[in-house]
This record gives sequence, structure tokens and C-alpha cells, in this order.
Amino acid sequence: WSTYYNFLPGDSTGSSWGIGSFVVGTGITAGAALVLATFLSLALSVSIVVYLPSIPSRILTILTNLLAGIPSVVYGLWGYVILAPYFALALEPSLRDTIGWIPGFGGPVSEIGPHGLLLAIVILTIMIIPLTTALMRDALRAVPNDLIEAGLALGATRWEVARRVRMHSARLGIGSAILLGFGRAIGESVAVAMVIGAVPRLPLSLYSASSTQASFIFYQLDSAFLYPLLLRFLVEVALVLLVIALIVNLVAQRLTHVEFATATTVGSEGGPTAR
Repeated sequence: WSTYYNFLPGDSTGSSWGIGSFVVGTGITAGAALVLATFLSLALSVSIVVYLPSIPSRILTILTNLLAGIPSVVYGLWGYVILAPYFALALEPSLRDTIGWIPGFGGPVSEIGPHGLLLAIVILTIMIIPLTTALMRDALRAVPNDLIEAGLALGATRWEVARRVRMHSARLGIGSAILLGFGRAIGESVAVAMVIGAVPRLPLSLYSASSTQASFIFYQLDSAFLYPLLLRFLVEVALVLLVIALIVNLVAQRLTHVEFATATTVGSEGGPTAR
């Protein structure tokens, strides 16, 4: 397999096959989506746990849970039919004209139609928000109630308590949610394949068509059984993706266990946890 294995971008028509472009595409899409989803999920979870009344909080919780149950292909189809034309005709030209001086925002648009990294990032962000929001919400609710009451008794505002008490105490759970969201993002294939363009090369900008490891496997699986070389290459791409996903999930599970043990110890010593 080492004959066909190269981390540098390879020529898919020759004897040299490289996964560099797929790793870069996976890192850009999953990393950018994770950053966006982290901030949005934190805002949603803090609003649900701290600020919103009971009924709006339950409604928002139900909505996020419903989003988690939508199949990936529905997200991909929605992105391709609804978002892609808007991105290609309005959003991407506007971003290129206004913030094109920022690296990644000033390059050329996709030459194969309304596909690209930016659209894939947006779709991935929407897909992982329900997961990260639910996990962060549970972590914030697991903070002992005595700590919250102590902060309020000292004159802290609700935001100060949320930031310095809840979020600080739940930091391991929040970190676990972020890692699990990253694991979901790097493994997504169908929705990303429908909007990213499936071009096996390094992206020139956020508007360029590219490919991730999972989306490339999804696109090439039909042809792989006809070409043994391609099948071997897909197996190696999948192996690298599996190793990355295993590392991410193991670290996330470790953080979850530490958070649960800490919450159990503090809760047994300091009283009931917040509801």
C-alpha cells in the first residue's frame, strides 16, 4: 500500500495517489464548522439554562432535538437547492468584494457550479449544532446548585454566574461536546458530498470546490470495485479517517468521565445540582 500512499497531493490518473488534499479539506470544513457551532451552541445552551423562561426553554430544546433527527441527505439537498444559488450569486461575490483581503476570502469561486468549502462549512455547522447544544446544555445543568446560589449571594449578575461559575465548572463537559461535534463533522459524508464539489485537489479559497476524506469515499465507492488501485486507496483514506475519529472520540469520552466524576463528587459534598 505504501506505493499508493502519499500525504502530498497526488495525481488521481497516475500511479501517485495522495490524501493531502482530502486531509486539508476535512480539516478546513470540520474546523471552521466547529468554531461556528461552538459559539452558537454556547449561546443557545446558556440561553436555555439561564435566561429563557420555562416554556420558551422547552420549545427551543425540542427544536434542537428535532434538528438532530433530520437525515443528512435532507441537509445536503436543502443546501444544494436552497443555499447554493444564493451563495453563488450573492453571498460569495459580496464577501469577495468586502473582505477579500482576508486569506481564503479573496480567491476564485468554484468553476463547476454552486459548490465549495464555504457552503459545506455552513451545512456542517447546522448539522452539529444540535449535538453540541444538547451536550453543553446537560453539562451546564449538572453544575451544583450551591455554587450558583453562592455566586448570586455574593452579588454576581446572572451573566457573571453563567460565565464564571456554570461555564467554568462545566468546562470539561463543554470540551467533550466540542470534540464530539468535531468527530461528527469529520465523519459526515452524504451532505458534504452534495455541496462541496468532490474535486480531489487543494482548495484555492473558501469558494473553491474541494473534497473531504468521507465525501471522497462516498463519491468513489461505486467505481472502486472496478479498479483495485482505487479500492486500495479508499481503504487507506478510510483508515486515516478512522484513526482521527478514534482519537477524537477517546479524548471526548475521557473528558466526559472526568466531568461526571467531578460533578458526582461535588454534588455529594455540596448539595443538589441545578435543574
